[in-house]
Amino acid sequence: MNLHDWIDELSDVLDVETEVDEGLILDLARTAAQDVQKTAAPITAYLLGYAAGAGGADPEAVEKLAARAQLLAESWDRPADAPDPDDVDDEVPDDSSVDHSSDLYED
Repeated sequence: MNLHDWIDELSDVLDVETEVDEGLILDLARTAAQDVQKTAAPITAYLLGYAAGAGGADPEAVEKLAARAQLLAESWDRPADAPDPDDVDDEVPDDSSVDHSSDLYED
């Protein structure tokens, strides 16, 4: 079984009728894997498909969406192992020596 057969069979199983430019998708996934991180490849391909489907995109519109995603991946400047700024825990100061017995708290 080759890739074209897989695409045909998967499209049938998913009840999808669309033309697939596998070269475009594979190029985008490769760029995302290399320039962002490996796990970005399938997520990028999924989001491209989702955007295309949600917008009822024709093949030309899919190419434009893919080009925008490609530019983002190529310009990605965050190393793959860099922590997500939203996931970084800020340091909590140690105030265990401070007497809080007279502090007033609101409910």
